[in-house]
Amino acid sequence: MLLKCEECCEILRGMDDIVIVAHQNPDGDTLGSSFALMYVLRQLGKRARVECSDGFPAQYSYMFPDYSPEDYEPKNIISVDLAAKELFGPKTEKYADRVDLCIDHHGSNTMYAKATFVKPEAAATAELIESIIYELEDVELTKLIANCIYTGVSTDTGCFRYSNTTAHSHAVAGRMFKAGCDYAYINHVMFEMKSLSRIAIEREVMNTIEYHFSKRCALCYITKAMMASTGALDSELEGVAAIPRQIEGVAVGVTLRERDGGFKASLRTDDNTDAMEICRLLGGGGHPRAAGCFISGTLDEAKTTVLGAIGQVLGCKEDNA
Repeated sequence: MLLKCEECCEILRGMDDIVIVAHQNPDGDTLGSSFALMYVLRQLGKRARVECSDGFPAQYSYMFPDYSPEDYEPKNIISVDLAAKELFGPKTEKYADRVDLCIDHHGSNTMYAKATFVKPEAAATAELIESIIYELEDVELTKLIANCIYTGVSTDTGCFRYSNTTAHSHAVAGRMFKAGCDYAYINHVMFEMKSLSRIAIEREVMNTIEYHFSKRCALCYITKAMMASTGALDSELEGVAAIPRQIEGVAVGVTLRERDGGFKASLRTDDNTDAMEICRLLGGGGHPRAAGCFISGTLDEAKTTVLGAIGQVLGCKEDNA
């Protein structure tokens, strides 16, 4: 069932003892949106907590200072920024078949929840959470909530540089400024500060870059061995997928990241190439400019598979440029 914002709010008012689920390998939008929603629900007198299969990376800790989740058997499950059941992860997949409400901005949402509030035109799910706050009216936009929403919008727009950024995205950010969000600190932590291990894994990734389709496609990869040798954590890989797309003349940037049984492919594309169309051919999804999928097999097999799909969408043959 597809919902309008006011219908979503009506459902939220009727819930209690809620678990809010963020997707595995959490980013700023899923965590910012989840915690902002948790604070909103608590203002309404509800018991609510956030769960994520991979936990909460330390760089986001400013959004949940002194967070202590209440222990209760959930009556209601809300998924946030989660387009498909496969994105829950091992520790939270127990909730995948009992989601009462999904709040999301992915056009590839599989409508697995009982009710879904989705807006593919939104740059981030955090924009939907903000609309919920204003629809509820009796909720205060606190500085902590503003930090969460600003984080979601800024990270999913690449600090307002990506083509998914809209005038509404800037307007939301402006309202978070007025609410007192620590935007300068957040921008520093999210887009400027890098650990030594992050620098090390970036150097390793740069050394793997290869070109295809007359250099219209750049591909790089991250193996488990690379992660082990650099000491990099999964939570430190935010933004790495953008590296190949930053190369001049590249229309499709591909980052393959080794997982158990295969590789997670993350695609970033220019305005003339649909990343979601490529990933749908491989059972994945996402957005027109940023999408992903999982490919089983070895590194060479993953390369062959993803390049085959890219060639099909680009309408050209591989030339190993």
